[in-house]
Amino acid sequence: MIKKHLLTCSVILVLTIIFQLSFGDTETHRKPRNTPRNYAFISYENSPKNTLNFANEELPADRNVNGKMRRSLRLHSFSNVGSEVLQRKAEMMFPIIEPILLAYGIPDDFKFIPLVESGFGEGKSTRGAYGPWQFMAGTARTYGLHVNKHRDERLDIAKSTVAACKYLLELHQEFKSWTLVAAAYNTGSPNLARLIHQQREHNYFRIKMNSETGRYVYNLIAMKQIINDPQKYGYSSYKPLYSYVPGFSNNNAIAFN
Repeated sequence: MIKKHLLTCSVILVLTIIFQLSFGDTETHRKPRNTPRNYAFISYENSPKNTLNFANEELPADRNVNGKMRRSLRLHSFSNVGSEVLQRKAEMMFPIIEPILLAYGIPDDFKFIPLVESGFGEGKSTRGAYGPWQFMAGTARTYGLHVNKHRDERLDIAKSTVAACKYLLELHQEFKSWTLVAAAYNTGSPNLARLIHQQREHNYFRIKMNSETGRYVYNLIAMKQIINDPQKYGYSSYKPLYSYVPGFSNNNAIAFN
């Protein structure tokens, strides 16, 4: 009986030793794994710089704002517009506009206003606005353009851009925000000033406006995105080389007053 008991104990001991040698402490010998971290919790403010902005004024992290921006991008996509004419016009016109904006200290993003306002066209609105910057005759004269039956300098891209810069600077002195400047360009400074006073709100994206002005900055941002990255929005890979290079053709040079 004693021999059987000793034999049983010996077998148990041997099995225990084999188990320890084979498996050991699994926690001690397990290799550490590199698990990718989930950074989805990072707040909007701490995220990388938002590419959707106008004159470096970023869109607020707001569901309603994001919805409006997506809608504007969709409406300007190839499936809805289906034309690359604006890209080719930008290639011709931006090298004239960019250095003028730079000389007056106007953010480069304002070069998209003529694309949104008129598509660099010569059409006249029902209210009488004319030319690429869609100046009314009286406003054009106020900022130094000749408008009469013999000539209309609203059609001169360089001179009308100079006039637009003077007007934009005045608007910025009043509103202190480039997004509000763009809104005022569309609706007029008295109208925008009244809305700001009534609503006690100085953020373009928070002010309740008429539908055209309420979409205006979104449309400018959408136009910028599509001109800068056409392929992403369904257009061809063709991208105009419109960026201003110092020393541009003297044919485009004008005097800045």
